[in-house]
Amino acid sequence: MEIESLLSSLETSGHFGHILSIEESQVLYNSLLILQNENHFRKIYFWGKIFGCEKDYYIAFGYTKDAMLGRIYYYSMNCKTWGLLPQPTKNGMQLTPLASTKFIGDPTMVIDILIEKDETLIPSKRKQPEVKKLKEEDRLASTVHFIMNEVSVVPRGALFKRPDGVIVDNISFEGLSTLDAREIKSFQHVRVPTQKINTNLLTRHDYNYAIDFLDPLDLDIPEGCWMIQITPAEDMVILKSLYWPGFIFYHYLRNPKHGFIYFGHGKKSMDLPFMLCPFFTIN
Repeated sequence: MEIESLLSSLETSGHFGHILSIEESQVLYNSLLILQNENHFRKIYFWGKIFGCEKDYYIAFGYTKDAMLGRIYYYSMNCKTWGLLPQPTKNGMQLTPLASTKFIGDPTMVIDILIEKDETLIPSKRKQPEVKKLKEEDRLASTVHFIMNEVSVVPRGALFKRPDGVIVDNISFEGLSTLDAREIKSFQHVRVPTQKINTNLLTRHDYNYAIDFLDPLDLDIPEGCWMIQITPAEDMVILKSLYWPGFIFYHYLRNPKHGFIYFGHGKKSMDLPFMLCPFFTIN
């Protein structure tokens, strides 16, 4: 969520049990404001909080030019001092999904990941399990990358792609209507598109490449991996990811204000496809 609406928007996540104390909110706001000024960011956002056994990680990011590809991430454990979050490494991307333990809260901590090999072979030909090392800072960077790539969301029309390819906030975006907010295709992934242009072109009769260059959420698999909730007053829509418990996206209807936040342990629910489709038939 954007720093300008940090103090007021944290009440939205409080409906789901994820809150920050008044002291944390004030310290976080002031430190992010300093971080923005030091790095000359056009905008800065509070990404969320990943829980650790000893200490928690506060994540923030900002950008100077490109709203999607120019993001720079930071992390802190006290809401005051911020360190640059490194780019996810190949080793971290491979081992992070295999890590079953919780975060500790020490970026220098190194854990062992046991990798079983050739489990389909007969016992006499199986290879011995391999142990690989994973630094918690690399695991943190990979976890943030996975969450952003899979569930970071904006309403359709909130981002605008200029002719030179730079992605900026759409100053003419006025918010979704109540009717549009009830449709999952009215929301888009903030990532490099994985679908072909023709895929998005054929799904909408009012296609506009300047705002429809991102993948819509209705293409996510399995169907039903997103939960949409409209408030009783019909003034806000809330999306929850079932793949990443703790991720919340909110958008005030008929208003450009929107954002997302994550409060969780950094673990993906890999059993979701079986939970959504518990019964199946074999022909």
